[in-house]
Amino acid sequence: MNPTRPPQGAQAALRAVRLLKLFTIERSEMSLADLSRASGLNKTTTHRLLRALQSEALIDRNPATSAYSLGAGLMALGVQALASSDLRRRVRPVLRSLAGETGETATLEVPFEDSMLILDEVAGKHVLGSAGNIGTRYPIHATSTGLVWLAFDDSGIDRLAETLKPLTDNTLVKRDAIEPQLAEIRRRGYAVTIDELEEGFTAVATIIRGVLGDVQGALSIGGPTQRLNAARRAELGNSLCRAARRLNPEF
Repeated sequence: MNPTRPPQGAQAALRAVRLLKLFTIERSEMSLADLSRASGLNKTTTHRLLRALQSEALIDRNPATSAYSLGAGLMALGVQALASSDLRRRVRPVLRSLAGETGETATLEVPFEDSMLILDEVAGKHVLGSAGNIGTRYPIHATSTGLVWLAFDDSGIDRLAETLKPLTDNTLVKRDAIEPQLAEIRRRGYAVTIDELEEGFTAVATIIRGVLGDVQGALSIGGPTQRLNAARRAELGNSLCRAARRLNPEF
């Protein structure tokens, strides 16, 4: 993703934020040495920044292992951010409608760095269905929401890194293979991924536009590949496009 130029004099703040962003679901706890190595900062600087973050409850330190994890203060900020999201409030009724109409899980996702972030989700009625979690991030190139975002965003495929990681044998990892897909997505108005994020999982997505026509997020419906055959995917794509038009009839 294309980073914005940081303001001058914000080096310490940027370093602290980058430390926080090193934590993931897979790496929920990290040692001082791990954080120092991953951030490229020396241990003294890393420790000083961690202590500052800990003082504001943004970082916790396990006294038994000395490992660090994200703190309760950061969780509280996340909850506040979700509660104050105008996009989430506006789209929530549409997600409920889509989940009820299709029986499949419906999500609202937005781009974050090289991933798509689940901002909201309403589960479908099926026992066997998709279940991410609000706050989960998936690689932008392996998701229907990511591909539809790339297709309609001004930066397009330039948002992708040169080297992309395959998640399954079906994940497209080369730009010249992805680019023709983006043209097809623009033509029909929605994106489809089949077994690209995970074997056996299929998803369909379309974009949400703001009042000025800017792309604000993506709506997605996902479920087992065996249930979402070609005819069903077309139905879901049309349902998503109708839902997006309800949110903004002008586009």
